[in-house]
Amino acid sequence: MSLAAPAAGDRAALRARTAVYTAFILNGFAFASWIARIPSVREDLALSDQQLGFLLLALSIGSVGAMPLAGAVVMRIGRVRTVAAGALAVAVGMATVAVGVDALGSAAVVAVGLVAQGAGTAAWDVAMNVEGAAVERRLDRSIMSRFHAGYSLGTVLAAGLAVLLLSAGVPTWAHLGGAAVLALAGALLAVRAFLAAPAAPEHGARAPRGLALRDAWREPRTLLLGLMVLCMAFVEGTANDWLAVGMVDGHGTSHEVGVTGFAAFVVLMTLGRLLGPVVLERTGRVAALRGCAALAVAGVLLFALAPSVPLAVAGAALWGVGTALGFPLGMSAAADDEAAAAARVSVVSSVGYAAFLAGPPLLGLLSERIGILDALLAAAVASAIALVLSGVARPPAVVRPGSSS
Repeated sequence: MSLAAPAAGDRAALRARTAVYTAFILNGFAFASWIARIPSVREDLALSDQQLGFLLLALSIGSVGAMPLAGAVVMRIGRVRTVAAGALAVAVGMATVAVGVDALGSAAVVAVGLVAQGAGTAAWDVAMNVEGAAVERRLDRSIMSRFHAGYSLGTVLAAGLAVLLLSAGVPTWAHLGGAAVLALAGALLAVRAFLAAPAAPEHGARAPRGLALRDAWREPRTLLLGLMVLCMAFVEGTANDWLAVGMVDGHGTSHEVGVTGFAAFVVLMTLGRLLGPVVLERTGRVAALRGCAALAVAGVLLFALAPSVPLAVAGAALWGVGTALGFPLGMSAAADDEAAAAARVSVVSSVGYAAFLAGPPLLGLLSERIGILDALLAAAVASAIALVLSGVARPPAVVRPGSSS
């Protein structure tokens, strides 16, 4: 890479890079603000593990329902407007959750808010990944994992803040309401620095050479990438939804210690994503994915089988390292062809997010029958499947606009 001062166009790309980092950070912050409240919301609404699993399903329904449409929305109204609309839906959803918990004590109202938050998260997610891939190509650097590290950093900030707020007795409405306002305001400011949309329909309503959404759904490589991302999303989502509960119920800790275990997971996942470009330069995409999947298997097993809380926290940390690169590298692989990026990222995200649909109720049902720690072993199985599928992320030998891979 050249060390000369960046040209004007490159400076625009660098500004866009910062904006994408911001979008990822705020997306993670909003999501983890809700995650950190799950144990206390379960208590406030007097939910069993199975009931909690079905409540968490509401967020997944919103995400999975919106995800197949998100690519079309990006192609029609652009990345900027899609992120802005998604952030607004997230903020409205979080506010509804806060009202449902503290003012009404209604799981039904909370579920409505989670559907809205999930739908907004999905649209925001696809659009910022497409923008991130565009910035990667503009700068000619493999930095997608660092964008996803921004997401993880947002979850770290949210987890740390949640520990303080829970210790101080701050109610759910104040916590989630404040997080919603911050996420929305920050996203609206960030998108102002996104790359300008091309005049030609490069990301328009019709992808060149027949690569519309329906065609992307027929591509074997794209579908296999989606399956790999689904497995890694299940591993990551299981930690997001159930790691803190596993600490509290399975290892007998307080809520504060449970959130600390979740914080260990996201801190190590963030570090792994920050180091991702260095790992990729040394090993390549496929080897990096295989190494992460193997570490995820080990981390889940250690967390679930640990005889003490410190070992469980160590397992959570290793679990975080193992999930670091699966999702971002899946997105990069889906976006190898610039012309088809929006369609393929939408398909891979849609398949991957099915893990968030199936994961919460599956883990809730398993937990009711065999206990939370044994139920979490399902994440180790998913990691092993991702390990087998990692080779599908190998970059095509030649990538040209409109090519099929």
